[in-house]
Amino acid sequence: MLTVDDALEQVGEFGWFQKQAFLALCLLSAAFAPIYVGIVFLAFTPDHRCRSPGVPELSRRCGWSLAEELNYTVPGPGPEGQAFPRQCRRYEVDWNQSALGCVDPLAGLAANSSLLPLGPCRHGWVYDTPGSSVVTEFNLVCDDSWKVDLFQSCVNVGFFLGSLGAGYIADRFGRKVCLLATTLISAILGVLTAVAPDYTSLLLFRLGQGLVSKGSWTAGYTLITEFVGLGYRRTVAILYQVAFTVGLVLLSGLAYAVPHWRWLQLAVSLPTFLLPLCYWFVPESPRWLLSQKRNTQAVKIMDHIAQKNGKLPPADLKMLSLKEDVTEKLSPSFVDLFRTPHLRKHTFILMYLWLTSSVLYQGLIMHMGVTGGNLYLDFFYSALVEFPAAFIILVTIERFGCLYPLAGSNLVVGAACFLMIFISHDLHWLNIVVACVGRMGITLAFQMVCLVNAELYPTFLSGFGASCRGNDAASSGDQGGHFARDHQGRGEPAEESKAQRKQDLPSGPNIRIQLTGTRERCSAGDRVAEMRTELSSEELLRSPKLFLLLACP
Repeated sequence: MLTVDDALEQVGEFGWFQKQAFLALCLLSAAFAPIYVGIVFLAFTPDHRCRSPGVPELSRRCGWSLAEELNYTVPGPGPEGQAFPRQCRRYEVDWNQSALGCVDPLAGLAANSSLLPLGPCRHGWVYDTPGSSVVTEFNLVCDDSWKVDLFQSCVNVGFFLGSLGAGYIADRFGRKVCLLATTLISAILGVLTAVAPDYTSLLLFRLGQGLVSKGSWTAGYTLITEFVGLGYRRTVAILYQVAFTVGLVLLSGLAYAVPHWRWLQLAVSLPTFLLPLCYWFVPESPRWLLSQKRNTQAVKIMDHIAQKNGKLPPADLKMLSLKEDVTEKLSPSFVDLFRTPHLRKHTFILMYLWLTSSVLYQGLIMHMGVTGGNLYLDFFYSALVEFPAAFIILVTIERFGCLYPLAGSNLVVGAACFLMIFISHDLHWLNIVVACVGRMGITLAFQMVCLVNAELYPTFLSGFGASCRGNDAASSGDQGGHFARDHQGRGEPAEESKAQRKQDLPSGPNIRIQLTGTRERCSAGDRVAEMRTELSSEELLRSPKLFLLLACP
């Protein structure tokens, strides 16, 4: 029976159609970067001090420089471990009184300026920045500095909650429907964020954008990996994430050119209104259509791919079908992720990997001080580190598989973060080197987790299963030829009747899993003879070969 991978081998595994779809969806990946880490520029906290009425007039009358004004009118650093008074406290002095002189104006009020009473910033703050941010507009400093963290927490909560719904929509109603809906809503909410009148509405719009934006990225990842053949699937998945890195690099340049946060938010949101056009250029995934018993549409799409690639469709294209004989559409369920002990174990492990990878990735990309103060160069250099990380994955994955690089990269980033605790701030160059090593390590780990995660679930559950673990990517189908699931089998025993096969299946979704061949050391070059052994899902999960199947790419 002709499978999707069989058909792709004949119509083109990565032809003109796939390249066109890949480039279109890469724009979607790049557009996700400002949402994921845009807080770096939208809510940066510049140097600031309390606004004191009368100080600007006194400074002009005395002809002070900025350094002299700060020296005479702003408190010095406070005790170690406390907030700097120069940022959050002011002298309780009436600067409009005429008795104040131009040389040490506080000398006539107290023998030592440290004895003068300090008070809160009742009149707001003065910010030393040519642009603006959420912090400067809503005064999110000092006692309200926690609201900056809440601003980013809202989008992260949105990622978590929205991924559940978006993953279900992608598996239940299709990748294209999910892609169109989430991208369009994300664009609208991005514009609303730019015109938010107050902090509360800003949080609500940011939360809403988090609810849909991650589902949009995931739908694009799923679509492109389901359109290409086995030989290109990993490469495409990695390059799709490289497009995200390109978005990070472009974001640093755009933020430098547009230093005002509202205009910057508009600049990154308005172009996303063009992304829903992908709906008319990228068809639905034929794998998902087959899982939903919409075989006729899947055949038409495969024929369209053949025409775009300049290939002849297979003679038996109309026989394109799932490996298993299903009597109803396959629908995802949260319970399916924990149906067996092995699935529960791997689901919990991946949940932990996603948690640690997300925390370290966001932490390092937003707080790594590479150049010692220039926000734009800090961000730019930290983004550049991702390119060699992607190259390392492309070079090593076929030789060593996913398991060892994943473990090694987590050890590297863990060691780098641990060493940074003990490195003196005076050793600036050493801090730079260790931070860059950690940044590269977490990028390797993140992309490896995406690949490993993508290989553990069948098509009807891929998006939902990935989203329920809070991941950033979902893929489905047979990855690398080692775990051919549901409809991707390579053969069917002629002597076994449909009734016998149906009777052998376990309870739950009527799905069969075929072991199509393991590879020594998980290497694509070390193929062994294809095994024609067909196992039910329960039997496979009890098999001692499962560890090799799940560990190898």
